[in-house]
Amino acid sequence: MRVAIAGAGAVGRSVATELIENGHHVLLIDKSPGSIRSDAVPGAQWLLADACEMSSLEEARLDTCDVMISATGDDKANLVISLLAKTEFAVPRTVGRVNHPSNEWLFGESWGVDVAVSTPRLMAALVEEAVAVGDLVRLFTFRQSDTNLVELTMPDHSPLVGTRIADVPWPPDALLVAILRDTSILTPDRDRALESGDELLFVTASDAEAALASLLAPKG
Repeated sequence: MRVAIAGAGAVGRSVATELIENGHHVLLIDKSPGSIRSDAVPGAQWLLADACEMSSLEEARLDTCDVMISATGDDKANLVISLLAKTEFAVPRTVGRVNHPSNEWLFGESWGVDVAVSTPRLMAALVEEAVAVGDLVRLFTFRQSDTNLVELTMPDHSPLVGTRIADVPWPPDALLVAILRDTSILTPDRDRALESGDELLFVTASDAEAALASLLAPKG
């Protein structure tokens, strides 16, 4: 897979390193000469250019990329880059970094963003996930499909403790994808029984979240 990353700061370089280690081809683009540090990510291609300019993206051969990641520290730039990548170069997947939470609502289909990554929101979700038992915590939003990755830790009082997964009347738009139990990641096999303290991961529609929370951890 060929991936272009706009923004060769600490975030862009870290993402590039991970992708290269996983066998992908990465191009880092930055308009600041001081950010072009080929020794920092030796396996990447580098381009000194402004990724907000059409000519720069043409030079980067963006039309041959599978993914465009906008990882600059400027939300306006990340939106412009995502929009150009999607509308002018038909890049199949765009990922936009959200620097300021107040701008998160902009990072959607209208600006060509397939996946928005908001570090403040993600950190807050991880804090909630670590301390909340019996509360549904939204970890990630898939904007194109209006679905979310959510987590709920089974409380002791849940009526479904000891119930086989196949016997649970799950909401139709909620899919159990994994169970975290102690230090293990378990598949949601039909005959597996739910236990107190299980961390359940779901992909679910937004309007099914309340029914899911009520089913697994009813209040009162």
